[in-house]
Amino acid sequence: MEPIKSFDQLTAHLMTLKKRKRIAVVCANDPNTEYAITRAVEEGIAELLMIGDSSILDKYQALKKYPEYVKIIHIEDSDEAAREAVRIVREGGADILMKGIINTDNLLRAILDKEKGLLPQGKVLTHLSVMQIPTYDKLLFFSDAAVIPRPTLQQRIEMIWYAIHTCHSFGIEQPRISLIHCTEKVSAKFPHSLDYVNIVELAEAGEFGDVIIDGPLDVRTSCEKASGDIKGIASPIDGEADVLIFPNIESGNAFYKGVSLFANATMAGLLQGPVCPVVLPSRSDCGLSKYYSIAMACLTCNKD
Repeated sequence: MEPIKSFDQLTAHLMTLKKRKRIAVVCANDPNTEYAITRAVEEGIAELLMIGDSSILDKYQALKKYPEYVKIIHIEDSDEAAREAVRIVREGGADILMKGIINTDNLLRAILDKEKGLLPQGKVLTHLSVMQIPTYDKLLFFSDAAVIPRPTLQQRIEMIWYAIHTCHSFGIEQPRISLIHCTEKVSAKFPHSLDYVNIVELAEAGEFGDVIIDGPLDVRTSCEKASGDIKGIASPIDGEADVLIFPNIESGNAFYKGVSLFANATMAGLLQGPVCPVVLPSRSDCGLSKYYSIAMACLTCNKD
């Protein structure tokens, strides 16, 4: 499989598979979610189990063309809808969980329920995003911009593993993973830079398999070879990073919002750690971003 370098390539690849993944959508009560799920059905990559207020869901005229691929479960209370969606996934009735217009905390409460949730004991819940930037020649993955405020060393290691598995799904056999900091210097003033040293040592010892990991590096040096050359920095990333691991949620989130606003980047993202891919967009995300997140989930879903 050739590496997938754009969202157009991603959707084209999924359509060639001719395989629909089953998506449980919680409270799909907005036009952007409607666009995303309708397109996923129309392009043959998904079938839907829509859980929420049927008086709203019945208004989605485009979906009425595909009655064999759309089922509605009427539940007006959003918390109850979230619990029902999680139950369905747990029992094998859906491959992917997707958030509509429901507060993220409410959906996470159902996902993280210790007895009836979707996060196996010992797994780390984090978020992995991918963006297509007009000035970069491939997709760029990054973590964590949404869930973990101050990752521990072990959480960073898990974030890297999730990113590696996702890159493999996208056909990237040897991911280049850059550990992001404001400088290339290691300092005790920034404890995450000490974590980076440990992670690079693990990578050099073969802990992560066939992968290139380096850091600390800044974003520009990670993604532009000329910057490293000017600074005299020799890194195996060589300005061609596939993945950026950010030191904390503030830096990751600022990057996410800044690049999407000022660089016209297109985004997608998934929760990592649960037993199935979880599409957890912001309620304000555009329909295209939500659709590409569905496509990302369909590609990385391991269920046949």
